[in-house]
Order: sequence, then C-alpha cells, then structure tokens
Amino acid sequence: MRESHDEAITAPKSPLATHISSAPCSEPHSPSLSHLQFVQTPQQPHVKTKPKTSQSDTSQVVSAPVSQFHSPSMSRSPFLGTPDRPVTVPASGARTPLGYIRSRNLTPKFLTPLASPLRKALHLTKLDPHDAWLPITQSRNGNAFYAAFHTLCSGIGIQALILPVAFTFLGWILGIISLVLVFIWQLYTLYLLVNLHESTESGVRYSRYMQLANAAFGERLGNILAKFQILYLSAGTCLALIIIGGSTSKLFIQIVCGESACKAETLTLTEWYLVFTCGAVLLSQLPNLNSIAGISLVGAITAIGYCTIIWVVSVAKGRLSYVSYDTIKGTSEIARVFNIFNALGIVAFTFRGHNLILEIQATMPSSEKHPSRIPMWRGVKASYSLIAMCLFPLAIGGFWAYGNLIPANGMLVALLMFHTMDLANSIKGLVSLLVIINSLTSFQIYGMPMFDEMESYFVVRFKKPCPWWIRVTMRTFFGFISFFLAVALPSVGSMAGLVGGVALPVTLAYPCFMWLKIKKPQAYSPIWWLNWGLGVMGMGLSLMLVVGGVYTVINTGIKVKFFKPQLM
Repeated sequence: MRESHDEAITAPKSPLATHISSAPCSEPHSPSLSHLQFVQTPQQPHVKTKPKTSQSDTSQVVSAPVSQFHSPSMSRSPFLGTPDRPVTVPASGARTPLGYIRSRNLTPKFLTPLASPLRKALHLTKLDPHDAWLPITQSRNGNAFYAAFHTLCSGIGIQALILPVAFTFLGWILGIISLVLVFIWQLYTLYLLVNLHESTESGVRYSRYMQLANAAFGERLGNILAKFQILYLSAGTCLALIIIGGSTSKLFIQIVCGESACKAETLTLTEWYLVFTCGAVLLSQLPNLNSIAGISLVGAITAIGYCTIIWVVSVAKGRLSYVSYDTIKGTSEIARVFNIFNALGIVAFTFRGHNLILEIQATMPSSEKHPSRIPMWRGVKASYSLIAMCLFPLAIGGFWAYGNLIPANGMLVALLMFHTMDLANSIKGLVSLLVIINSLTSFQIYGMPMFDEMESYFVVRFKKPCPWWIRVTMRTFFGFISFFLAVALPSVGSMAGLVGGVALPVTLAYPCFMWLKIKKPQAYSPIWWLNWGLGVMGMGLSLMLVVGGVYTVINTGIKVKFFKPQLM
C-alpha cells in the first residue's frame, strides 16, 4: 500500500488529479474524497474552472493558527471565521450549531486524509454544539478577576455565620483543628477540579460538575451519586437564601423604623419572603454567568463586609460576663458523639461552592498555549485567601465573645440579641442591609445551574436558542417555586449539619475519585494513595455526618411547622 501511495505521488497528473487540485481546499480533506464525490456547500458551489498552475495559487496559506480551530468549548467566540471563509448564515438555512458546522468544512488546510499525529493533537477541538446557547457557556470572555468574584460570592456567605455554633460542640482544640484540616482538604479538591476541567485525552471541557461526574463514573452511576447533591446545593441554597433574606428584611425595617409610624409589622413574614423573591427574580433575568460578574463582585464585598463587622464588633465589645467555653454535653455518650458529627457537618457546610467551580471556569477562554486552569487557579487563590481572612476570625472571635451561648441561628442573631442596648442602630442596620444584598446576589450564582438545566431541555428538544420570553418564564417560575417551598418548609435552615453531611462528597470525596478515574495515576504511588485515602475518608465522614445530623434533629426536637414561617 505504501508503494502504491508513493507511485501516486510521483506519477504525472491525470485529468482527474488536475480536477482534484482545482477543488476547494476543504474538499480534498473531507471523508468523501475516498469515494471521489465532492460535497457542494451553499457557500462554494461546484463550478468547473480551468486549473491554474501559478505559484501563488498552488501554495496554500493557512489563514488562522491551530488554536483558532476550536469549538465554543475552547475559544472566546462560539464560531470563528477565517479571511477566506467569513462567518455567514448558510444558504441551506441551517439554524443549529451542528448543522452550521456540517454545512462548512472547517478542517485545517494542512491536514491530509491520512491519519496523522497532528490530527490526533487537534482532537482537543471536540465541541458540544449546544454550549453557545446555554447560560453557563454562552459567553467565554471571563478572566481571573471574574473567577475571583464568582468564587468569593459562592464560597462565603450566610453559612459562615453558623460556624461558631460548631465550636460549642467541638471546643477550642478540636474546633480549630477541624476547621484548618477541612479548609486544606477542600482547597486540595478545588485544585483537582480546576485541573480536571479540561481533558487533553478526550478533547472535552467539562463545563458542569455533572458532566465531569458522568465522564468519570458513567452516566447512570454519576446521576445516582451526584445529581441529588448538585440539585440541592443549587435549589436548596436558593430556598435558604429566601428564608434568610426575607427574615433579615423584616429585621432591617424594625431597626430602621424603630418607634416611628413605618413598622415592619405592616407586612407579614410571608409577604417579606415575597418581596425578597421579587427582587431576586428581577436580577435573575441577566442572560448568562459572565453577565452577573458585577453582581458577584457586590456579593463578595457585602459578604466580606458583614463578616468583618460582626466579628470586629463582637470582639471589641468584649466577652460576656457569664460566658463559658465548656462544650455542650449530650444526655448520653451516644448523644455527645452524634453532636460532634453534627458540628463537623456544620464545618463542612461552611465550605460550599465546589459545585460551581467548573461552571465558573467554563466562562473563561482556553487554548493549548493558554489553558483556562492558569487564570482560574489565580482567581481561586486570591478569593480563598480572603475567605480564610473572614472565616477564621469569625469562628474564633465569635466563640471567644459568646462561648456556648451562641444561638443556633448563628452570629447575626447573637449580635442583635446580646448587644441590643449598647450597639448603635446604624451598625445593626448596616449589617442587616449587607446580609440582604448578599442574599440577593448569591441567589443569582446558585440559581444559574438550575437556569442552565431548565434551558438545556428546550435547546436539546428544539435545536435552537431559548427565546427571551421563555427564559423569563422559566426563571420566574423557579423563583416562585422556591418561594413556595420556603414558606412551606421554613425550618430547612436549622438543619445545617445534616445538609453539610449530604453535600460533603461533592466537596471532599468525589473530586478525588474523579481524579483517579480520569487521570489514572500510577497504582500505589503517593498521589494514588492520597486520593484513595481522602475519597474513602470523605465518604465515611459523610455517612457519619448524615447519621449525626438526623439524630440531632430528632433529639433537639426541631419543630417543623409547615406554612408557618418564623423570624430568625
């Protein structure tokens, strides 16, 4: 076969060969060449012309570098044209990305029909044709700053205020040790997720956590393991934000109005939930994840602001005169052990946001020379440095100031409870306002995976972008369904330990297993042992935390009052 190929190269040109050389440059490299049939595209109809033999015509010039032949998953623009092939709507009327690509042969001009290492290298350009129409991947113009804004907004929030509650069960030593270890552990799994986002073997960017889970575990097992946790961390967090935002809105009006004519009692707590939901739904109409970068920046600033104000004011006011640092004892030894598990679940729940890391990285451009993991990791390091500067003083300073008297709802309630008389209303009002704004902004980034999931059903079914009026309807529907559940299940915010145990594998266990499955490190190497150890430990810890959370809920008697929301 090799000899016949050489003869074909050295033999003089036949009329057929002359005709082939005059064909458009994309056609000699198409699969149809083996059958000597030329596909006529709308842009390039087949016209017989006299072959030209000038040097300027026979030497082909590649008009774009290799890195530009990338799909929406690998470049800044969904579809890149070249000078000789500008981006136009095909005359065939193709209205889908896949039909558009099929109507235009974008094979690089220097590739031969024979398989070659270069073709394998360009396997990195595999595309998901629907990415350009979905809100998470619609825009890929992000950068390290955008990544830092989104990571800060999703990684620090109202759950941080519950962190000192864990110290009431763990005490000083065990509390600090667990906080440090979980912080390092989740930072390592965050590093794994950032590096798993792009696969050099399969040529795919995993733009969503579920895509990576399905690629690692298989679609069926991936859905079983991760689907519920991902949905809860998105929809459940939005539900909790409505409860917190609505309750804090009523507190804010009570603080600001005082004894004046305007009183918060003019609206019921359910109506305050509705007011907050309307604001969240209005903000949620921004089209894609990149478009809410400014909102995430506001959310990050407000989160850092109220966390800092709360721990600084609490420490500045000094310890309570009757403070005690003795751990809360259970009625039995079993109860004490389960209380410790529940406290560890609260610590684990504090470091949420891993379910959004791949989605945030998906908003960034990427190529072989400039992979997205580099600016993404820079943004993650900057954001988690600030998160550590907020969480550690908040946990340690809050427990130092209030000891085991911290209420179950966290530091905000403790601040308003123990410093009602000696704290200016301006400080209390400012803290409440920052919590409300942060809840509104966090709703957007945690709701984006749900918006993406809902719109994907339409895109896959109808093979076209989601119209604006359908997008508005979907997001409004999601917002008010969350409002209905917040009114129906107002006690969901009191089960942070149980929620932390359920969601812990997404943060601490699954990334280790996915790294082992996809990267396939050498068996029994240090990195192999590390990931297996952390993954197994994470799954075992998750099981214990769930059991401890359920026991604590039953033992402490959390009263589940359906359709009876209560103030924080």
